[in-house]
Amino acid sequence: MRPQRVTSIPQPIATATAAAPEKTSNYRWVVMGLIFCIWAIACADRANFGIALPYMKKEFHITNTEAGLIVSLFSFAYAIVQIPVGLLYRRLGEKASRYFLAICMVLTSVFTGLMATTSSVLLLQLYRVGLGLSEGPLGIGCTNVINRWFPPQEKGLATGIWIAASKLGPLMVPSIGLIVIAIWGWREIFYVFAVPGLLFSVLWMLLVTNSPDQSRYCTPAERRYIQGEGDPAAGQRLHPTAERMQLRKMPLLDFINRTKPVTRLNTVRQVCLSWNIIGVALGYGCMIGISNIFMSWIPTYLITVKGFAAVKMGFLASAPFIGAVSGNMIGGLISDRLLDGRRKPMMLLGAVGTTLMMCLLVEAPDSAVYLGCTLLVSGLMLGIGFAGYSAYAMGLATKATYPTAFGIVNFLGQIGGAVAPLAVGMLLDHYGWSSVFLYMVGTALLCVVLVLSVVEPMAEPDR
Repeated sequence: MRPQRVTSIPQPIATATAAAPEKTSNYRWVVMGLIFCIWAIACADRANFGIALPYMKKEFHITNTEAGLIVSLFSFAYAIVQIPVGLLYRRLGEKASRYFLAICMVLTSVFTGLMATTSSVLLLQLYRVGLGLSEGPLGIGCTNVINRWFPPQEKGLATGIWIAASKLGPLMVPSIGLIVIAIWGWREIFYVFAVPGLLFSVLWMLLVTNSPDQSRYCTPAERRYIQGEGDPAAGQRLHPTAERMQLRKMPLLDFINRTKPVTRLNTVRQVCLSWNIIGVALGYGCMIGISNIFMSWIPTYLITVKGFAAVKMGFLASAPFIGAVSGNMIGGLISDRLLDGRRKPMMLLGAVGTTLMMCLLVEAPDSAVYLGCTLLVSGLMLGIGFAGYSAYAMGLATKATYPTAFGIVNFLGQIGGAVAPLAVGMLLDHYGWSSVFLYMVGTALLCVVLVLSVVEPMAEPDR
Protein backbone atom coordinates (compact mmCIF):
# COMPACT_ATOMS: atom_id res chain seq x y z
CA MET A 1 0.00 0.00 0.00
CA ARG A 2 1.50 3.30 -1.06
CA PRO A 3 1.77 5.91 1.71
CA GLN A 4 -0.29 9.06 1.25
CA ARG A 5 1.64 12.09 0.20
CA VAL A 6 1.29 15.01 2.63
CA THR A 7 1.65 18.43 1.11
CA SER A 8 2.85 21.01 3.61
CA ILE A 9 2.26 24.74 3.29
CA PRO A 10 5.50 26.64 2.75
CA GLN A 11 6.54 28.48 5.92
CA PRO A 12 6.48 32.00 4.44
CA ILE A 13 2.95 31.49 3.11
CA ALA A 14 1.73 30.07 6.42
CA THR A 15 3.25 32.96 8.33
CA ALA A 16 1.70 35.49 5.98
CA THR A 17 -1.69 33.82 6.30
CA ALA A 18 -1.52 33.85 10.09
CA ALA A 19 -0.44 37.48 10.13
CA ALA A 20 -3.20 38.64 7.81
CA PRO A 21 -5.48 41.04 9.66
CA GLU A 22 -9.05 40.03 10.24
CA LYS A 23 -11.79 41.67 8.24
CA THR A 24 -12.98 44.58 10.34
CA SER A 25 -15.70 47.22 10.37
CA ASN A 26 -16.48 50.60 11.89
CA TYR A 27 -20.18 50.03 12.28
CA ARG A 28 -20.20 51.62 15.74
CA TRP A 29 -19.87 54.99 13.96
CA VAL A 30 -22.99 54.24 11.91
CA VAL A 31 -24.77 53.64 15.22
CA MET A 32 -23.27 56.90 16.48
CA GLY A 33 -24.62 58.69 13.41
CA LEU A 34 -28.14 57.48 14.16
CA ILE A 35 -27.78 58.48 17.82
CA PHE A 36 -26.63 61.93 16.70
CA CYS A 37 -29.61 62.42 14.39
CA ILE A 38 -32.17 61.10 16.88
CA TRP A 39 -30.87 63.27 19.71
CA ALA A 40 -30.64 66.37 17.49
CA ILE A 41 -34.28 65.87 16.45
CA ALA A 42 -35.41 65.32 20.04
CA CYS A 43 -33.65 68.48 21.23
CA ALA A 44 -35.12 70.45 18.33
CA ASP A 45 -38.57 69.24 19.42
CA ARG A 46 -38.07 70.85 22.82
CA ALA A 47 -36.35 74.01 21.49
CA ASN A 48 -38.95 75.00 18.90
CA PHE A 49 -41.17 76.26 21.74
CA GLY A 50 -38.78 79.21 22.23
CA ILE A 51 -39.33 80.44 18.65
CA ALA A 52 -43.11 80.11 18.93
CA LEU A 53 -43.23 81.63 22.45
CA PRO A 54 -43.50 85.34 21.45
CA TYR A 55 -46.47 84.50 19.19
CA MET A 56 -48.07 82.26 21.85
CA LYS A 57 -47.76 85.00 24.47
CA LYS A 58 -49.60 87.39 22.20
CA GLU A 59 -52.35 84.95 21.20
CA PHE A 60 -53.02 83.49 24.68
CA HIS A 61 -52.09 86.62 26.73
CA ILE A 62 -49.42 84.74 28.69
CA THR A 63 -47.34 86.54 31.36
CA ASN A 64 -43.60 85.99 31.70
CA THR A 65 -44.06 83.83 34.79
CA GLU A 66 -46.67 81.68 33.04
CA ALA A 67 -44.39 81.34 30.02
CA GLY A 68 -41.51 80.32 32.28
CA LEU A 69 -43.71 77.72 33.94
CA ILE A 70 -44.73 76.20 30.59
CA VAL A 71 -41.08 75.97 29.56
CA SER A 72 -40.11 74.47 32.93
CA LEU A 73 -42.87 71.85 32.91
CA PHE A 74 -40.99 70.00 30.19
CA SER A 75 -37.83 69.80 32.30
CA PHE A 76 -39.70 68.80 35.46
CA ALA A 77 -41.43 65.95 33.60
CA TYR A 78 -38.15 65.01 31.93
CA ALA A 79 -36.41 64.91 35.31
CA ILE A 80 -39.07 62.82 37.06
CA VAL A 81 -38.55 59.82 34.77
CA GLN A 82 -34.74 59.77 34.92
CA ILE A 83 -34.14 57.56 37.97
CA PRO A 84 -37.04 55.13 37.25
CA VAL A 85 -35.89 54.80 33.64
CA GLY A 86 -32.29 54.30 34.78
CA LEU A 87 -33.43 51.43 37.00
CA LEU A 88 -35.53 50.06 34.13
CA TYR A 89 -32.54 50.07 31.78
CA ARG A 90 -30.49 48.32 34.46
CA ARG A 91 -33.14 45.59 34.80
CA LEU A 92 -33.68 45.13 31.07
CA GLY A 93 -29.97 45.43 30.21
CA GLU A 94 -29.22 45.21 26.52
CA LYS A 95 -32.81 44.30 25.69
CA ALA A 96 -33.96 47.90 26.15
CA SER A 97 -31.65 49.79 23.84
CA ARG A 98 -33.54 49.03 20.64
CA TYR A 99 -37.29 48.81 21.21
CA PHE A 100 -37.69 51.15 24.16
CA LEU A 101 -35.71 53.97 22.56
CA ALA A 102 -37.72 53.72 19.31
CA ILE A 103 -41.05 53.81 21.18
CA CYS A 104 -40.00 56.91 23.12
CA MET A 105 -38.92 58.63 19.90
CA VAL A 106 -42.35 58.00 18.36
CA LEU A 107 -44.11 59.42 21.45
CA THR A 108 -41.82 62.47 21.39
CA SER A 109 -42.90 63.19 17.81
CA VAL A 110 -46.58 62.68 18.68
CA PHE A 111 -46.51 65.23 21.53
CA THR A 112 -44.53 67.65 19.36
CA GLY A 113 -47.29 67.51 16.74
CA LEU A 114 -49.99 67.93 19.40
CA MET A 115 -48.49 71.30 20.39
CA ALA A 116 -49.80 72.66 17.08
CA THR A 117 -53.39 71.72 17.97
CA THR A 118 -53.53 73.55 21.30
CA SER A 119 -56.39 75.94 22.02
CA SER A 120 -55.58 76.95 25.62
CA VAL A 121 -52.75 77.47 28.09
CA LEU A 122 -53.82 74.31 29.96
CA LEU A 123 -53.33 72.18 26.85
CA LEU A 124 -49.95 73.79 26.27
CA GLN A 125 -48.94 72.75 29.78
CA LEU A 126 -50.24 69.19 29.38
CA TYR A 127 -48.51 68.68 26.03
CA ARG A 128 -45.21 69.99 27.42
CA VAL A 129 -45.49 67.51 30.28
CA GLY A 130 -46.21 64.72 27.80
CA LEU A 131 -43.19 65.77 25.72
CA GLY A 132 -40.95 65.69 28.79
CA LEU A 133 -42.15 62.24 29.87
CA SER A 134 -41.66 60.87 26.34
CA GLU A 135 -38.26 62.39 25.71
CA GLY A 136 -36.93 61.67 29.20
CA PRO A 137 -35.76 58.09 28.48
CA LEU A 138 -33.97 59.05 25.26
CA GLY A 139 -30.93 60.60 26.94
CA ILE A 140 -30.23 57.57 29.12
CA GLY A 141 -30.93 55.30 26.15
CA CYS A 142 -28.43 57.10 23.91
CA THR A 143 -25.64 57.15 26.51
CA ASN A 144 -26.34 53.54 27.42
CA VAL A 145 -25.87 52.54 23.77
CA ILE A 146 -22.65 54.60 23.60
CA ASN A 147 -21.39 52.86 26.74
CA ARG A 148 -22.00 49.44 25.16
CA TRP A 149 -20.90 50.22 21.60
CA PHE A 150 -17.64 52.14 22.23
CA PRO A 151 -14.30 51.29 23.89
CA PRO A 152 -13.12 53.44 26.81
CA GLN A 153 -10.68 55.46 24.69
CA GLU A 154 -13.50 56.65 22.40
CA LYS A 155 -16.28 57.26 24.93
CA GLY A 156 -15.37 60.90 25.53
CA LEU A 157 -15.42 61.70 21.81
CA ALA A 158 -18.63 59.71 21.26
CA THR A 159 -20.29 61.46 24.21
CA GLY A 160 -19.08 64.82 22.89
CA ILE A 161 -20.69 64.06 19.52
CA TRP A 162 -23.92 63.10 21.31
CA ILE A 163 -23.89 66.32 23.32
CA ALA A 164 -23.13 68.29 20.14
CA ALA A 165 -26.36 66.92 18.70
CA SER A 166 -28.25 68.51 21.59
CA LYS A 167 -26.95 71.88 20.43
CA LEU A 168 -27.33 71.23 16.69
CA GLY A 169 -31.09 70.77 17.14
CA PRO A 170 -31.61 74.22 18.71
CA LEU A 171 -29.16 75.64 16.17
CA MET A 172 -31.44 74.62 13.30
CA VAL A 173 -34.67 75.67 15.00
CA PRO A 174 -34.57 79.48 14.53
CA SER A 175 -33.93 79.36 10.77
CA ILE A 176 -36.44 76.59 10.07
CA GLY A 177 -38.98 78.08 12.48
CA LEU A 178 -38.86 81.54 10.91
CA ILE A 179 -39.28 80.09 7.40
CA VAL A 180 -42.29 78.04 8.54
CA ILE A 181 -43.83 81.05 10.31
CA ALA A 182 -43.36 83.19 7.20
CA ILE A 183 -45.06 80.60 4.97
CA TRP A 184 -47.78 79.24 7.30
CA GLY A 185 -47.72 80.26 10.98
CA TRP A 186 -46.37 79.34 14.41
CA ARG A 187 -48.52 76.20 14.77
CA GLU A 188 -47.03 74.56 11.69
CA ILE A 189 -43.58 74.67 13.33
CA PHE A 190 -44.60 71.71 15.49
CA TYR A 191 -45.98 69.69 12.58
CA VAL A 192 -42.75 70.14 10.61
CA PHE A 193 -40.56 69.04 13.53
CA ALA A 194 -42.74 66.02 14.35
CA VAL A 195 -42.04 64.18 11.08
CA PRO A 196 -38.26 63.43 11.27
CA GLY A 197 -38.57 61.63 14.60
CA LEU A 198 -41.03 59.14 13.15
CA LEU A 199 -38.72 58.41 10.21
CA PHE A 200 -35.60 57.91 12.31
CA SER A 201 -37.38 55.63 14.79
CA VAL A 202 -37.98 53.26 11.84
CA LEU A 203 -34.32 53.49 10.75
CA TRP A 204 -33.23 52.75 14.31
CA MET A 205 -35.26 49.54 14.40
CA LEU A 206 -33.83 48.43 11.05
CA LEU A 207 -30.15 49.21 11.63
CA VAL A 208 -29.38 48.97 15.36
CA THR A 209 -29.37 45.84 17.52
CA ASN A 210 -29.37 45.61 21.29
CA SER A 211 -25.59 45.04 21.42
CA PRO A 212 -22.60 44.72 19.04
CA ASP A 213 -22.65 40.92 19.48
CA GLN A 214 -26.09 40.73 17.84
CA SER A 215 -25.27 42.95 14.85
CA ARG A 216 -24.50 41.26 11.55
CA TYR A 217 -22.74 44.43 10.42
CA CYS A 218 -20.27 44.43 13.34
CA THR A 219 -17.33 42.08 12.71
CA PRO A 220 -15.68 39.95 15.44
CA ALA A 221 -12.57 42.18 15.29
CA GLU A 222 -14.65 45.30 15.98
CA ARG A 223 -16.50 43.54 18.80
CA ARG A 224 -13.21 42.70 20.49
CA TYR A 225 -12.03 46.27 20.03
CA ILE A 226 -15.23 47.58 21.63
CA GLN A 227 -14.58 45.25 24.58
CA GLY A 228 -11.05 46.66 24.92
CA GLU A 229 -9.33 43.59 23.52
CA GLY A 230 -7.96 44.64 20.15
CA ASP A 231 -7.28 47.17 17.44
CA PRO A 232 -9.74 46.83 14.53
CA ALA A 233 -7.39 48.50 12.07
CA ALA A 234 -4.52 46.11 12.70
CA GLY A 235 -6.39 43.00 13.77
CA GLN A 236 -4.33 42.93 17.00
CA ARG A 237 -5.44 41.45 20.29
CA LEU A 238 -4.62 43.23 23.51
CA HIS A 239 -4.75 42.14 27.10
CA PRO A 240 -8.22 42.67 28.64
CA THR A 241 -6.82 45.17 31.12
CA ALA A 242 -6.36 47.53 28.17
CA GLU A 243 -9.94 48.58 28.97
CA ARG A 244 -8.43 50.74 31.66
CA MET A 245 -7.18 53.95 30.07
CA GLN A 246 -3.55 54.62 31.01
CA LEU A 247 -3.13 58.07 32.55
CA ARG A 248 0.05 59.93 31.73
CA LYS A 249 1.59 61.70 34.69
CA MET A 250 0.46 65.31 34.97
CA PRO A 251 1.38 66.14 38.60
CA LEU A 252 0.22 69.76 38.75
CA LEU A 253 -3.04 69.10 36.90
CA ASP A 254 -3.77 65.99 38.97
CA PHE A 255 -3.13 67.93 42.19
CA ILE A 256 -5.61 70.65 41.20
CA ASN A 257 -7.91 68.06 39.68
CA ARG A 258 -7.85 65.79 42.77
CA THR A 259 -7.13 62.70 40.65
CA LYS A 260 -7.12 59.56 42.79
CA PRO A 261 -7.79 55.79 42.55
CA VAL A 262 -11.35 54.73 43.36
CA THR A 263 -13.29 51.49 43.23
CA ARG A 264 -16.17 51.22 40.80
CA LEU A 265 -19.72 51.70 42.05
CA ASN A 266 -21.14 48.18 41.83
CA THR A 267 -24.54 48.64 43.46
CA VAL A 268 -27.42 51.10 43.23
CA ARG A 269 -26.87 52.01 46.89
CA GLN A 270 -23.24 52.96 46.22
CA VAL A 271 -24.31 55.07 43.25
CA CYS A 272 -27.02 56.89 45.22
CA LEU A 273 -24.67 57.66 48.13
CA SER A 274 -21.71 58.80 46.01
CA TRP A 275 -20.99 62.53 46.42
CA ASN A 276 -18.96 62.37 43.21
CA ILE A 277 -22.12 61.45 41.28
CA ILE A 278 -24.34 63.91 43.17
CA GLY A 279 -21.85 66.79 42.97
CA VAL A 280 -21.40 66.37 39.21
CA ALA A 281 -25.19 66.08 38.83
CA LEU A 282 -25.78 69.38 40.63
CA GLY A 283 -23.10 71.07 38.53
CA TYR A 284 -24.74 69.66 35.42
CA GLY A 285 -28.03 71.19 36.59
CA CYS A 286 -26.40 74.62 36.75
CA MET A 287 -25.16 74.37 33.18
CA ILE A 288 -28.39 72.90 31.79
CA GLY A 289 -30.25 75.79 33.42
CA ILE A 290 -28.13 78.31 31.51
CA SER A 291 -28.55 76.30 28.29
CA ASN A 292 -32.34 76.24 28.76
CA ILE A 293 -32.42 80.00 29.25
CA PHE A 294 -30.56 80.45 25.96
CA MET A 295 -32.95 78.05 24.28
CA SER A 296 -36.24 79.43 25.57
CA TRP A 297 -35.73 83.10 26.47
CA ILE A 298 -32.98 84.57 24.28
CA PRO A 299 -35.28 84.91 21.20
CA THR A 300 -37.73 86.96 23.31
CA TYR A 301 -34.83 89.05 24.69
CA LEU A 302 -33.51 89.83 21.22
CA ILE A 303 -36.94 90.88 19.89
CA THR A 304 -38.47 92.73 22.88
CA VAL A 305 -35.37 94.28 24.49
CA LYS A 306 -32.90 94.74 21.64
CA GLY A 307 -35.55 95.37 18.98
CA PHE A 308 -34.05 93.12 16.32
CA ALA A 309 -36.15 92.00 13.36
CA ALA A 310 -37.09 88.34 13.04
CA VAL A 311 -34.29 87.48 10.57
CA LYS A 312 -31.54 89.05 12.68
CA MET A 313 -33.04 87.49 15.82
CA GLY A 314 -32.89 84.06 14.17
CA PHE A 315 -29.20 84.48 13.37
CA LEU A 316 -28.26 85.76 16.83
CA ALA A 317 -30.38 83.15 18.63
CA SER A 318 -28.43 80.46 16.75
CA ALA A 319 -25.02 81.86 17.78
CA PRO A 320 -24.80 80.15 21.22
CA PHE A 321 -25.57 76.78 19.67
CA ILE A 322 -23.02 77.22 16.87
CA GLY A 323 -20.43 77.74 19.60
CA ALA A 324 -21.82 74.88 21.69
CA VAL A 325 -21.59 72.34 18.85
CA SER A 326 -17.92 73.22 18.38
CA GLY A 327 -17.33 73.20 22.14
CA ASN A 328 -18.85 69.76 22.61
CA MET A 329 -16.61 68.20 19.97
CA ILE A 330 -13.47 70.03 21.12
CA GLY A 331 -14.10 69.19 24.78
CA GLY A 332 -14.59 65.49 24.05
CA LEU A 333 -11.45 65.30 21.90
CA ILE A 334 -9.26 67.12 24.43
CA SER A 335 -10.60 64.99 27.26
CA ASP A 336 -9.89 61.73 25.40
CA ARG A 337 -6.72 62.49 23.44
CA LEU A 338 -4.80 65.09 25.45
CA LEU A 339 -6.01 64.46 29.00
CA ASP A 340 -6.25 60.64 28.83
CA GLY A 341 -9.89 60.56 29.89
CA ARG A 342 -9.76 63.22 32.61
CA ARG A 343 -13.20 64.88 32.62
CA LYS A 344 -12.96 67.58 35.30
CA PRO A 345 -10.61 70.02 33.52
CA MET A 346 -13.05 70.63 30.67
CA MET A 347 -15.98 70.91 33.08
CA LEU A 348 -14.09 73.53 35.11
CA LEU A 349 -12.96 75.44 32.02
CA GLY A 350 -16.53 75.52 30.75
CA ALA A 351 -17.96 76.77 34.05
CA VAL A 352 -15.31 79.48 34.52
CA GLY A 353 -15.59 80.61 30.89
CA THR A 354 -19.40 80.74 31.10
CA THR A 355 -19.15 82.89 34.24
CA LEU A 356 -16.99 85.43 32.45
CA MET A 357 -19.20 85.53 29.37
CA MET A 358 -22.38 86.05 31.41
CA CYS A 359 -20.72 89.06 33.04
CA LEU A 360 -20.23 90.54 29.57
CA LEU A 361 -23.96 90.17 28.83
CA VAL A 362 -25.24 91.97 31.95
CA GLU A 363 -25.25 95.41 30.29
CA ALA A 364 -24.73 94.42 26.66
CA PRO A 365 -24.97 97.21 24.03
CA ASP A 366 -27.51 97.09 21.20
CA SER A 367 -24.87 95.87 18.79
CA ALA A 368 -25.53 92.80 16.67
CA VAL A 369 -21.78 92.21 16.27
CA TYR A 370 -21.12 92.41 20.02
CA LEU A 371 -24.07 90.21 20.91
CA GLY A 372 -23.28 87.71 18.14
CA CYS A 373 -19.65 87.29 19.24
CA THR A 374 -20.50 87.17 22.94
CA LEU A 375 -23.29 84.65 22.48
CA LEU A 376 -21.06 82.54 20.21
CA VAL A 377 -18.23 82.35 22.77
CA SER A 378 -20.77 81.81 25.57
CA GLY A 379 -22.03 78.74 23.73
CA LEU A 380 -18.46 77.52 23.18
CA MET A 381 -17.68 77.79 26.89
CA LEU A 382 -21.00 76.26 27.86
CA GLY A 383 -20.47 73.32 25.51
CA ILE A 384 -16.80 72.54 26.06
CA GLY A 385 -17.44 70.80 29.37
CA PHE A 386 -20.84 69.25 28.66
CA ALA A 387 -19.49 65.90 27.44
CA GLY A 388 -17.64 65.50 30.73
CA TYR A 389 -20.81 65.40 32.82
CA SER A 390 -22.09 62.33 30.96
CA ALA A 391 -18.73 60.60 30.46
CA TYR A 392 -17.70 61.16 34.10
CA ALA A 393 -20.15 58.52 35.34
CA MET A 394 -18.85 56.03 32.73
CA GLY A 395 -15.46 56.06 34.47
CA LEU A 396 -16.95 55.61 37.93
CA ALA A 397 -19.86 53.17 37.59
CA THR A 398 -19.92 49.69 36.08
CA LYS A 399 -21.75 49.03 32.83
CA ALA A 400 -24.59 47.53 34.89
CA THR A 401 -24.93 50.53 37.26
CA TYR A 402 -24.16 53.25 34.71
CA PRO A 403 -27.81 53.76 33.63
CA THR A 404 -28.71 54.40 37.28
CA ALA A 405 -25.73 56.72 37.73
CA PHE A 406 -26.57 58.70 34.63
CA GLY A 407 -30.23 58.68 35.66
CA ILE A 408 -29.24 60.51 38.85
CA VAL A 409 -26.98 62.91 36.93
CA ASN A 410 -29.72 63.65 34.45
CA PHE A 411 -32.46 63.85 37.11
CA LEU A 412 -30.70 66.53 39.18
CA GLY A 413 -29.43 68.14 35.98
CA GLN A 414 -32.93 68.50 34.56
CA ILE A 415 -34.29 69.79 37.87
CA GLY A 416 -31.73 72.58 37.63
CA GLY A 417 -32.72 73.07 34.02
CA ALA A 418 -36.40 73.23 34.99
CA VAL A 419 -35.93 75.84 37.72
CA ALA A 420 -33.99 78.26 35.50
CA PRO A 421 -36.67 79.25 32.90
CA LEU A 422 -39.28 79.68 35.65
CA ALA A 423 -36.86 81.82 37.67
CA VAL A 424 -36.26 83.97 34.59
CA GLY A 425 -39.99 84.55 34.13
CA MET A 426 -40.34 85.65 37.76
CA LEU A 427 -37.27 87.90 37.55
CA LEU A 428 -38.58 89.57 34.40
CA ASP A 429 -41.99 90.27 35.96
CA HIS A 430 -40.33 92.01 38.95
CA TYR A 431 -36.93 93.29 37.78
CA GLY A 432 -35.35 93.11 34.32
CA TRP A 433 -32.89 91.39 32.04
CA SER A 434 -29.82 92.51 33.98
CA SER A 435 -31.05 90.40 36.89
CA VAL A 436 -31.42 87.43 34.54
CA PHE A 437 -27.78 87.59 33.44
CA LEU A 438 -26.63 88.08 37.05
CA TYR A 439 -28.64 84.96 37.93
CA MET A 440 -26.68 83.06 35.28
CA VAL A 441 -23.37 84.42 36.64
CA GLY A 442 -24.24 83.05 40.09
CA THR A 443 -25.33 79.72 38.62
CA ALA A 444 -22.06 79.28 36.71
CA LEU A 445 -20.02 80.16 39.81
CA LEU A 446 -21.95 77.56 41.81
CA CYS A 447 -21.05 75.00 39.14
CA VAL A 448 -17.34 75.82 39.58
CA VAL A 449 -17.57 75.13 43.32
CA LEU A 450 -19.48 71.86 42.83
CA VAL A 451 -17.10 70.46 40.22
CA LEU A 452 -14.11 71.35 42.41
CA SER A 453 -15.68 69.32 45.24
CA VAL A 454 -15.59 65.96 43.38
CA VAL A 455 -12.57 63.80 42.55
CA GLU A 456 -11.23 62.75 39.16
CA PRO A 457 -11.61 58.95 39.40
CA MET A 458 -8.96 56.44 38.37
CA ALA A 459 -11.31 53.44 38.46
CA GLU A 460 -10.46 49.75 38.24
CA PRO A 461 -11.42 48.05 34.94
CA ASP A 462 -15.11 47.21 34.50
CA ARG A 463 -14.90 43.50 33.75
